[in-house]
Amino acid sequence: MNKTIKTSHYRWWVMSFIFVTYTVANADRANIGFAIPYIQDEFHLSNTMAGILISLFFAGYAINQIPVGFLISKIGVRKSFTIGMLLTSLFTGMMGLVNSIWFLKALRFLVGICEAPVVIGSTVTINNWFPAREKGTATGIFLAGSKVGPLIVPPICAWIIINFGWREIFVFFAIPGMLLSLFWYFMVNNRPEESRFVSGAELRYIQTETAPVEKKPAAVRPFRLCWIDKVIRTRQVTLLKNSKEVFGCWDIYGAALGYFFMVGIVSVLMSWLPKYLIQEKGFAIMNSALLAAAPFAGTVLGNFLGGWFSDRVLGKRRKPLMLVSALVTIFSMYSLVYAPENMALLAILLFVTGLFLSLGYSAFSVYAMGRTDKATYPIAYGVINMGGQLGGMVTPLIVGIILDYLNWNAVFIMLASSCVLCLIFVMSIVEPLPEGVDIPQAGWRANKEVKL
Repeated sequence: MNKTIKTSHYRWWVMSFIFVTYTVANADRANIGFAIPYIQDEFHLSNTMAGILISLFFAGYAINQIPVGFLISKIGVRKSFTIGMLLTSLFTGMMGLVNSIWFLKALRFLVGICEAPVVIGSTVTINNWFPAREKGTATGIFLAGSKVGPLIVPPICAWIIINFGWREIFVFFAIPGMLLSLFWYFMVNNRPEESRFVSGAELRYIQTETAPVEKKPAAVRPFRLCWIDKVIRTRQVTLLKNSKEVFGCWDIYGAALGYFFMVGIVSVLMSWLPKYLIQEKGFAIMNSALLAAAPFAGTVLGNFLGGWFSDRVLGKRRKPLMLVSALVTIFSMYSLVYAPENMALLAILLFVTGLFLSLGYSAFSVYAMGRTDKATYPIAYGVINMGGQLGGMVTPLIVGIILDYLNWNAVFIMLASSCVLCLIFVMSIVEPLPEGVDIPQAGWRANKEVKL
């Protein structure tokens, strides 16, 4: 007789907290995109100098990735996340109160420094709170939050500028984050076993992936697309168990270099697209706001689909969608050289660009979960995310320099070329065979254990 055991589903409430908080955090970083033209006018900045201001966030964000990985390993997610989100919001609000470009630059840098614990803390929480079969889906939801922020920012910023000014943008966006930081501290523990909201059945499910029902679990559906395993070089691997092994593993560096170019493109869409639409295409501010949101509407859908698809259809393989995103984005970036003047057609092009860009975006975060044990994951993800944020730092600056000397067509050709490099680096890494999975149908040596 089957007897259902009462179980909680609090991990999905935690996922909703991550989604909302990360949405607000990304709104804090994206709001500068609409403010940039007005900041340039007030402080007489060239495009290169504006690019530096944009890049300072990613500079602070990048250099703090690895230190935060060690910090979280030492004091836990709960404290690190709360302090990081609180300071991120505080420094964001202060950006609307200063009258010096140097103070503005310093605050932008500090926002990046302080947001690092929020991002790494979110992925560590997913790694601790979810079983392997749900990590891709959960990470897709998490990164969808990173695109909901830029999705809602343009119309809100446009309304604030029309009715108030560019300074009020930063003050407005600071308030939700301060409240959410306190909410996180009281509602989310470092691990599910520490939470009073998690039942014993849910805890067993998280830790063992055994369904919380007293019956024989259903057979695992075999992965039949074995030709994909040949293409992506699927291998059994030894998990990385300390920082020395992480820093000696090419796969981590290869994923970081691929992520460098992906994040670089997202940062350009987030920070330079409003200026392109207003000044290059000549759209009114509210129409520009709607168009600037279009790629991020696509990325929200893409992150959801990508996480679900890699978990359920690709059998927890992450590399295939990383390759798809890189390949399709080559063509979508180049297509913007011939961007249509019609608003509806341009919105469709930007939406599709965001959709395919994000299909494999979450896979860069989940990839390290399959290469390391849980204790070492924060360090490995710190390396990968540092690579991504260095791309976010460098690419907007390069765009500013190009615009001072060339034009937007040169920008889009540069971005398309960067995706070629992303494709090459992702091809170079090994796809770890998910634990407990065999692929005998492949007809090739998949069972050789490697440690790269």
